[in-house]
Amino acid sequence: MAGGSFPDFVDHVSLVDHHVHGAFSADGDEARFQNALNEGNTEPLATPEDAYNTQLGLAIRRWCSGILDLPRHAPPADYWRRRFELGELEVCRRMTRAAGVSDWLVDTGLEGPDYLGMAGLAEVSGGRTHEIVRLEPVAEALLREIANPAEYVDEFGQRLHELTRGAVGVKTVLAYRTGFDRNLSRPPPAAVAEAAGRWQETSRTGTRLTDMTLIAHGIHTAVAMKLPLQFHVGFGDRDLDLHKTNPLYLLDFLRSAEVRDTPIMLLHCYPFEREAGYLAHAFENVYIDVGLAVNFTGSRSRDLVARSFELAPFTKVLYSSDAFGPAELHYLGARLWRNAITKVVGGWIDDDDCSEADARRIVQLVAHDNARRVYGLP
Repeated sequence: MAGGSFPDFVDHVSLVDHHVHGAFSADGDEARFQNALNEGNTEPLATPEDAYNTQLGLAIRRWCSGILDLPRHAPPADYWRRRFELGELEVCRRMTRAAGVSDWLVDTGLEGPDYLGMAGLAEVSGGRTHEIVRLEPVAEALLREIANPAEYVDEFGQRLHELTRGAVGVKTVLAYRTGFDRNLSRPPPAAVAEAAGRWQETSRTGTRLTDMTLIAHGIHTAVAMKLPLQFHVGFGDRDLDLHKTNPLYLLDFLRSAEVRDTPIMLLHCYPFEREAGYLAHAFENVYIDVGLAVNFTGSRSRDLVARSFELAPFTKVLYSSDAFGPAELHYLGARLWRNAITKVVGGWIDDDDCSEADARRIVQLVAHDNARRVYGLP
């Protein structure tokens, strides 16, 4: 078939990473690097070297060593020594360019001085960047600024419209703040104003927003804008209650008429990728990815990617890395996804479950076409 072999086609297809964060922008010590390879534990690891004894640690030394001019499976000490010699920005340049990503959709809710912003990531990677606005920080900033809580409803709507003028989507971290097992219906304006006043009276500067009324108001304000709305689902830091992030808790929300015209993007989804796949199957406006967990499950990510294809229509599955910090994660998300696609979808060709033409079309849908369509990318 024209265009080379199927594995070669997968290796060279361009990706849209529809949910990602900034990479480290300045050099740091090995402990910082090791700690950043643990997604669940946000405290300094007692034995940070354990990060190498994981699926992710193995994957880094297998797939990233060559990009740093090292042999495959380089020992951890050799890998870190070479990484330190090159410096963080050079590592980032090599990794992000090797990822084959044309567009990065950046959640700016985790910006900081130690991480590349949108402009920095675009410059280093050579790709385009697009903003995803995180709802909860918008609400927190406004609650600190506004004098009269009765004005919060109108002010929040105006603020969000201003911040999303150049953005392609919004995101909520409801999973971290309350979990999904709550009433997510639209609250009346009076209840929102009351909640805003209560929050101002009882919260200290820097306190995370956990009031369900205010969070629900933010989500419904975003829904009315019809921009793609991302939900963190499942696997993440240990300060979320994992069992409360099963996306099936969102059923009542998804069934509501006002949500039907807004693309709902279920991010990560592990270990609920099958539940998320059902929702993408059952609701025309629901989309899924298995980013984040692809990196952390390493060689086992092939099975994860395979499960994401069980029920969800191929037009509803997207690629993402959810990389944050070490640029190895920006590269590995792509590398491991390509490995999985070659094995899983290539297996369909070998077993005569689909034609190679169909397989290539499916790869293009997930790699970039679905994201470009849903987010309105050029």
